Amino acid sequence: MSAEHFREYGYLLCEGVFEAAEVEEMRDALERILKTVAGTEHDENHAWKGGAQDAILKGFHNIQYHDAAFTRAAANPKLVDVLTQLIGPNVQLHHTKMLVKPPEQGAPFPMHQDYPYFPHTRHSVLAASVHLDDTNEENGCLRVIAGSHKHGPLESQGASNTLEVPLEDGEPIPARAGDVVIFSYLTIHGSGVNTSNAARRNVLFQYRDPADEPVLANGVEEHVDWGHGLMVAGRNPFYWERHPRFEVKPA
Repeated sequence: MSAEHFREYGYLLCEGVFEAAEVEEMRDALERILKTVAGTEHDENHAWKGGAQDAILKGFHNIQYHDAAFTRAAANPKLVDVLTQLIGPNVQLHHTKMLVKPPEQGAPFPMHQDYPYFPHTRHSVLAASVHLDDTNEENGCLRVIAGSHKHGPLESQGASNTLEVPLEDGEPIPARAGDVVIFSYLTIHGSGVNTSNAARRNVLFQYRDPADEPVLANGVEEHVDWGHGLMVAGRNPFYWERHPRFEVKPA
């Protein structure tokens, strides 16, 4: 698939971006994170609000601060080569997270756009979903409404910003471990329940053009994580105008 496919349909399946050893390194890193939080107040269920009560999702942001494997992955040369074709010569990391759907009760994601969570003016923001396991409809692979990004921001419902679009309307995008599915933050997408007998693991990197100004709420950019703004390609000509200023407070 090509950049033209992405612009026409709002998503792109990139096969074999990560080698088997790199996938295994990230799997091991996820396992370490889960072992670290087990039995602590940080071990929360991050399943979508309003879903089945027994559905489970292990999800954490800022994974590059947990393990260097994800810093290397976010700037992987093969991935960055695709990103520069889609975004341009300057590519900036916006945020990262891990998503682990456990066997048989891995939580689904209703259809939604990512736009409401971190809106930008030029809509350059896209997600790179790095697959650490083979995915199919049984274990809740990604589904997209092809071409839906052309409709721009849509009115969503509730705190979870869901859309009244049936999950079954989405085109399933099966992928193999090491593949990356890239999609616009305007593309309607979701995923089903993991009903298989194995975990479905992936990590998500969101990127943008540093020239793309965030939409401010009361003068403040929302959804700002530590590591926000890391350049993975090119340069940031707007650093002195727009860069996160974090205030460290005692716990």
